Amino acid sequence: MIKFKDNFYFGSASSATQSEGAWNIDGKGQNIWDYWFETESFRFHNNIGPYETSTFYKNYKEDIKLLKETGHNSFRFSISWSRLLPNGFGEINSKAIDFYNNVIDELLANKIEPFINLFHFDMPMCMQNIGGWENREVVNHYASFAKICFEHFGDRVKRWFTFNEPIVHVECGYLLGYHYPYKVDPKAAVQVGYHTALANALAIKNYRELNGDGKIGIVLNLSPCYPRSENKWDLKASFIADLFANRSFLDPAVKGYFPTELIEIIKEHDLMPEYTESDLNIISENTVDYLGVNYYQPRRVAARASLPNPEAPFMPEYYYDYYIMPGRKINPHRGWEIFEKGVYDIAINIRDNYGNIEWLITENGMGVEGEEKFLVDGIIQDDYRIDFYKNHLKWLHKGIEEGSNCIGYHVWTFIDNWSWLNSYKNRYGLVSLDLSNQKRTIKKSGRWFKELSEKKGF
Repeated sequence: MIKFKDNFYFGSASSATQSEGAWNIDGKGQNIWDYWFETESFRFHNNIGPYETSTFYKNYKEDIKLLKETGHNSFRFSISWSRLLPNGFGEINSKAIDFYNNVIDELLANKIEPFINLFHFDMPMCMQNIGGWENREVVNHYASFAKICFEHFGDRVKRWFTFNEPIVHVECGYLLGYHYPYKVDPKAAVQVGYHTALANALAIKNYRELNGDGKIGIVLNLSPCYPRSENKWDLKASFIADLFANRSFLDPAVKGYFPTELIEIIKEHDLMPEYTESDLNIISENTVDYLGVNYYQPRRVAARASLPNPEAPFMPEYYYDYYIMPGRKINPHRGWEIFEKGVYDIAINIRDNYGNIEWLITENGMGVEGEEKFLVDGIIQDDYRIDFYKNHLKWLHKGIEEGSNCIGYHVWTFIDNWSWLNSYKNRYGLVSLDLSNQKRTIKKSGRWFKELSEKKGF
């Protein structure tokens, strides 16, 4: 039997924009997703936006009962900055305070430990209008928002995260055009990345100055970078890919400084951000207590087969090509590679290169398009998802047995939820959601997850 410790965290993750709904009631301000859907709904799959999502705001009590029914002893959710502070700073929305207090209290009453994340891609539009993460002033407003959350909820919440997957709003918002403000501007991307690392450190500083008795960390989507071969140029390609995809946030968050090799590349391409030595000191002095890791798929790269276009805007792919490994295992419903050993490689990397800091898997999951085809007698028979979890947990357990300090496993996600530009195209939940009537039904994987949590293994 694969057995985990009795105090191991089993749960799931969600985010405010993807689950709450209630986008324009009870004083909530507009965020970038509300605005983008309002102005360009065609960008979203089936023209479904973030307005209702999975109605957690309205149905949180029912949903928390379902969390209990699916074996959760912990649950990560995020606080909507634009709900709490409709103007980005200043006056606090009392109805938001009431809502998040009610959610926290309901979780605790059901013996489910709350993990709170402060930023999950959902910049308030009023903050974006003054430059978003490009603007140093917004960094200060975020730090103030974080402090307000600590002051109001820190008496009961002992596990905090500053950001979820900060590399995503850098890449997708400022390099690839997938997320608002959909820029292709490498200079802005570097500035946004630097300011986000600084915002993380300022939030940690505020938390510690309040003498909180919990822990604060950051959630990073780590994708191990594997070279096509042991050829030195393939190895160099994977090293550089790792600098951009993983170490750009992992090193400053855990070690307090940016990788020297990354800085050299940024300088070479004349992309250095505006910075101050005092801000660099804040980053160096305020590192995380623990780490959240989202893992979905590996990143496989090879040495470039052709010279980059010198006239094109800089992209990390200047230094490598993506490589499709022959014979790879793949999720046929989503198109992503499935490589379970990746969690083991992450575990050993954290053990050996990052001081064996305490960490947990904060997201791991399998998205399926058209999942209704697996419906039998009213229940989604998602054995494929159970197998996905089992195979990742086997490798995670091996890493723990070899000394990696992993304390939990959270899946993405509890209930089928709205997913940015894909809206409801791919379903990830332990619980299925009928969009026509908001009916919730536990899938086969949800029943299995309860057994996993109760037995602390399988």
